[in-house]
Amino acid sequence: MPKQTILITGASSGIGAALAQAYAQGGATLLLWGRDEARLTDIAAQCRARGAAVITQSFDLRDAAGLAALLAATDSATPIDLVVFNAGLGGTAPADAFAETPQAAQAIAEVNFVAPVVAANVMADAMARRGAGQIVLVGSIVESYPLPMAPTYAATKAGLRLFAESLGMRLAKHGVTVTLVSPGFIDTPMSRRVTEPKPFLISPEAAAAVIKRGIAAKAAVIVVPWQYGVMRAATNLLPRALLRWILSRT
Repeated sequence: MPKQTILITGASSGIGAALAQAYAQGGATLLLWGRDEARLTDIAAQCRARGAAVITQSFDLRDAAGLAALLAATDSATPIDLVVFNAGLGGTAPADAFAETPQAAQAIAEVNFVAPVVAANVMADAMARRGAGQIVLVGSIVESYPLPMAPTYAATKAGLRLFAESLGMRLAKHGVTVTLVSPGFIDTPMSRRVTEPKPFLISPEAAAAVIKRGIAAKAAVIVVPWQYGVMRAATNLLPRALLRWILSRT
């Protein structure tokens, strides 16, 4: 089986780092992008020790035009077989504030929605022209819930879910698969900032193993851990007004 060229954003920690290490075992060429250059260098060294060829890139995903240009140039130099848009920002509105700050809302929207949508369209065009490839968008199980404590975060993940479904329908006839990953609580730096209970919490390594299997199976949606898929199905049976009432009092 030919070795893949795989690009992962948000590869310096959490799910991204765990996925990089999981794919390194197969001797892939890994293109690892992240904000924290020191952590990224450390992850790259671990991946090289497992047999992968690694190229790192420290980049601010809020520069959408720069992201599109860099991604196009990268793919032109080394055609990408699999791209995982994993980078994301969390964030909740302060309990004593009426709303999120405009600056926080903009940053979350740019990183969680604008960047992956722009980048996925770049890769969609390139992969469709080659007639092969897989685009993975890492969202959140939050995509199904209106969260008054994190309205922008919830909205970006809901938008990403619909985008993934729409793009997947468009690209299917061109041999390109689009996969949406919907994680619940994974033991990452983002989750550790959440003070509320975190049911079914699993490690990034366990999550990466599930995600890797789902990607190999070309699944349209991967919910991890699986219990959140059951929870979502159950809450979808509730009247929307009741769900809003429950969440507004959480």
